[in-house]
Amino acid sequence: MKYQRVILLFALLFTAGPTMAANDSLIPGDLMNYIGYGAVVFMLLLLIIVLLVLLKTTKILTRIILKSEGYTEQEIKKQLAPEKAPAKPKGNVWIKLMSLRPLSEEKDMIMEHEYDGIQELDNPTPAWFMYLFYGTIIFGIGYLLNYHVFHTGQLQYAEYKTEVAQADIAKKAFLSKSANRVDENTVKLVSDPAVISAGQGIFKTNCVACHGDNAQGMVGPNLTDDFWLHGSKINDLFKTIKYGVAAKGMPTWEKILSPKQIADVANYVKSLHGTNPAGAKEPQGTKETDSKLASN
Repeated sequence: MKYQRVILLFALLFTAGPTMAANDSLIPGDLMNYIGYGAVVFMLLLLIIVLLVLLKTTKILTRIILKSEGYTEQEIKKQLAPEKAPAKPKGNVWIKLMSLRPLSEEKDMIMEHEYDGIQELDNPTPAWFMYLFYGTIIFGIGYLLNYHVFHTGQLQYAEYKTEVAQADIAKKAFLSKSANRVDENTVKLVSDPAVISAGQGIFKTNCVACHGDNAQGMVGPNLTDDFWLHGSKINDLFKTIKYGVAAKGMPTWEKILSPKQIADVANYVKSLHGTNPAGAKEPQGTKETDSKLASN
């Protein structure tokens, strides 16, 4: 009884350790984990000890009961440790798998026909080969039903078309993301009608108040002539739109427009060069030469 109380006390201490540690902020988290692991290990060891004690107790009680019933020591040993059944030959599995027959049965397997003193044994086909053979038949039937009857699977050409379509979707997704990675250093001058049209729509929505419907200039400068305040290159236009010009009242657009939208507007403005709209504002800035404009 005394030992049982000691064991129970230790068990309570180990299991309560993590709870007490959790309420004490001075104990590190790693230490609390170790205490918890120690409690679990201790409880497992305690359970194993209890099971071993119960097993030993059961054997002792069984021996006492059998002895009281008049069993001899030898009979008690047989009861407590019965003889094991004879083990099967190790080669049984291999013999079954290979469908082998012992040499003693060879005479019963000789086939009737004989040629030039040569006789043949009627050996069965190995079991593994038959399993493989029937497996291929089942697989073939499943393949036929899947691909040619129910059409739940795709044949090579259909699979190819599906993969091409998936690749096209992935390509468009990649290009849509990469388009927004452009900046004033990587922007390119393009003449794609789709880009120009997109830039025109953004310009009409955000820029006409200062530059006019046709970029002829109002509060802001004329964007169709040869004179430029902040450079005529596509990189210069992108930078001006992106960061703005606070001194001139030009707002920054980088938080309103995406990099692709800024690039589209810059390309649209470049496409307006030389259009000479009616009511154009007088030139402002530095004149860019024709060769310089053509190179951009």
